[in-house]
Amino acid sequence: MARFESNLPEDLIKTFIDLEENTTNMMKEMTSAGAKTVYNNVIKNMKKSFKSSKRLEKCLKITKAYKTYSDDAVNTKVGFYGYLDGDKQKPAPLIAVAREKGTSRGEAKKPFMRKSFVKKEIELSMNKVQESYIKGE
Repeated sequence: MARFESNLPEDLIKTFIDLEENTTNMMKEMTSAGAKTVYNNVIKNMKKSFKSSKRLEKCLKITKAYKTYSDDAVNTKVGFYGYLDGDKQKPAPLIAVAREKGTSRGEAKKPFMRKSFVKKEIELSMNKVQESYIKGE
């Protein structure tokens, strides 16, 4: 009967053990890096869709990375929160959606959020974080 033995290098085994221990932290950093990429793209695209976007930029936030209870996925959100300059008559998410999708009153849509999710850029920033964990930096 044939017999085969194989040994993995110890440094490779150590890398796998370190990755197993730090998976959650790595995923949180990866999603945060992707969210920062999207955040920068949204800021850049808002300047094209609005005459003055300074007030709305203050309402654009990145949440902390968190694990979901249902499936233990790691998420980081980029979104509009609050009101423009504290004025309760002007909710920032409503203004952003009206510009993104248009209104029934005739305002044409000028999408800026959808254009901000460039898959290649997001994957590139996330892969940089992943490589730093794999190389042990």
